[in-house]
Amino acid sequence: MLDLFSTGVRLRFASLGSGSRGNATLVEWAQGSLLIDCGFTVKETELRMARLGKTARDLTAILVTHEHSDHIKGVPALARRYDIPVYMTPGTYHSRDLGELPKLNLIHAYTPFQLEGLQVNPVAVPHDAREPAQFVFEYEGLRLGILTDLGSITPHVEAAYQACDAILLEANHDPFMLASGPYPPSLKQRVGGQWGHLSNQQAAGFLQRIDTRRLQHLVVAHISQKNNSLDVARAALEPVTQAVQQVTYACQDQGFDWLAVVQVERIAASA
Repeated sequence: MLDLFSTGVRLRFASLGSGSRGNATLVEWAQGSLLIDCGFTVKETELRMARLGKTARDLTAILVTHEHSDHIKGVPALARRYDIPVYMTPGTYHSRDLGELPKLNLIHAYTPFQLEGLQVNPVAVPHDAREPAQFVFEYEGLRLGILTDLGSITPHVEAAYQACDAILLEANHDPFMLASGPYPPSLKQRVGGQWGHLSNQQAAGFLQRIDTRRLQHLVVAHISQKNNSLDVARAALEPVTQAVQQVTYACQDQGFDWLAVVQVERIAASA
């Protein structure tokens, strides 16, 4: 594993792909690395990890946000092949037949836990899954938030993602494109509903309401290929992201490359 401390980096993250055809996010810190979701086959996952200089044998654990196929499809096979511990809520585990998971760890009542020095804070979100969770990670004073697959921003969610140093945030659809697009009415209602996915405008409103003064990286993720576009999402978010050091737009095929979250000296203002 790369010696992150030798380069001054404490925490970094990358994506194998982000969208309705498969999702997986890598998080790495000095003592370990984890994969959040795996919506790809084992072969495809291995190829995408190799592009980022990693292998499945490097993984400390796999975290699962919920049971939809674009997030969980490859988890059981990958975990079994490489004997990787898997963490998910009981609702996610019991929602479908995942077969034997030799190192299954159930996250009860969204209780925080530690993985090799990394604090993992599960966050309950409104999504049309049985017991979905998103995550905020803390390591040596740094905070990384992963927030996709939710239909609305609750006060609980807003409180959980304050003062992050990096956030991966869903901006799934443009309401006009969704309404006029090819989806059947029932699917449009699901995607645009309170338990579906965030629109560009909802993502922008969330960013306006949280403390972003520490935000080094904003990654805009889970962008719909049919109900959104890069230009439309950027136009909605640019007015509220002017102060963010780096804004990255994740894509389905390439995800995004490693982004480093670093310690920034914070000097209190003189009285």
